[in-house]
Amino acid sequence: MTELIKDYFWPLIGGIIGLLLAVLIITFGFFKTLFVLIFMAIGISAGYCIQKTGILTNVFK
Repeated sequence: MTELIKDYFWPLIGGIIGLLLAVLIITFGFFKTLFVLIFMAIGISAGYCIQKTGILTNVFK
């Protein structure tokens, strides 16, 4: 079982993400889901920049 998961890890992640998107679109509608995805992308980008520059690490030391 673990070998199967190791072999198909990224396709499984893609399938789970696709299922989540489908449920969100059916539940909330296309534009609300798009709105959430855009803000998720902004949050991920901000978090990546904060991690890469180490701004918060320097502040809290």
